[in-house]
Amino acid sequence: MKVLAVLYKGLEAARQEPRLLGTVENQLGMRNWLQSMGHEYIVTDDKEGASSEFQKHLKDAEVVITTPFHPGYLTRDLMEKAKNLKICITAGVGSDHIDLDAAVDHKIQVLEVTGSNVVSVAEHVVMSILLLVRNFTPAHEMIERGDWNVSEVARNAFDLENKVVGTLGAGRIGHRVLQRLKPFNCKELLYYDYATLPESANAGLDARRVEDLKDFVSQCDVVTINTPLHDGTRGLINRDLLQHFKPGAWIVNTARGAICDKDAIAEAVRSGRINGYSGDVWNVQPAPKDHVWRTMKNPLGGGNGMVPHYSGTTLDAQKRYADGTRQILQNYLEGKQQEPANIIVGEGKYATKAYGQR
Repeated sequence: MKVLAVLYKGLEAARQEPRLLGTVENQLGMRNWLQSMGHEYIVTDDKEGASSEFQKHLKDAEVVITTPFHPGYLTRDLMEKAKNLKICITAGVGSDHIDLDAAVDHKIQVLEVTGSNVVSVAEHVVMSILLLVRNFTPAHEMIERGDWNVSEVARNAFDLENKVVGTLGAGRIGHRVLQRLKPFNCKELLYYDYATLPESANAGLDARRVEDLKDFVSQCDVVTINTPLHDGTRGLINRDLLQHFKPGAWIVNTARGAICDKDAIAEAVRSGRINGYSGDVWNVQPAPKDHVWRTMKNPLGGGNGMVPHYSGTTLDAQKRYADGTRQILQNYLEGKQQEPANIIVGEGKYATKAYGQR
């Protein structure tokens, strides 16, 4: 059996740190295990174009493994050429790089390691909120330059206490974000989701559900995006919706870059309509060097908290998603049932509503 994995190059860092399991160099820690059973294991970061290693080996691969951090995009056309493909595994959370409708049609299973990085991402969200609200990045850049002007950075620094914070999506990550925000004594915690939080999950949080999206964003000082990318969320944060945000609000996006219109976000930040935008997800990954989100700033020279896509790939998360990927693969090889929470597409049907109401 051929197993094809698309991972990212860790280079010298991965050679020095073997716990960087999601890299080409450390291969999810599975090479010896797979080869001991006689399986072929191809690991590459080369994923773009017809001549890429990804497309070359996809034609006869039975298993494809990829991560959300350096995704191998699996389209319907590619699936039709992959005659042996039976199962796609996301080493992490988020399978929007796969054409899920096509996977249903071709009876290709799609699974991900649910919960493997939810704590890591939730912590990153809270950090990103704070660095925007406290105007941290310009203050640090000032110190790096050798300057010292407190008023220059303090004029756009605020407390998180007594602010209204809302999560767009209140699933595993969004709920954990709300839990972690509770001690900050926010004025109110809101959420926008197709489902109401169970009473047990909302106990002690007192988060309020807002059912209309424009109403939701108009009430929030901070909006954090924690929803999967699908047809219903692609381009959701656009020029029209941004006009309904509270003037000077902040946005944090650790979900998927394509949920936001990149040019509309940049214009809103540059104009001061939005005070800042932070996150680690981009509409194209790796992001081009000239991507507008790399350099956008608000009129006071701050408001940009963008980083590479790494919130869900801490060393702790990498251990969880590597272990989870191996367990999914072992279940497949041994014909055992998979954990229901990990199944996105079963054999010929959707197993979740996480990617829209199917």
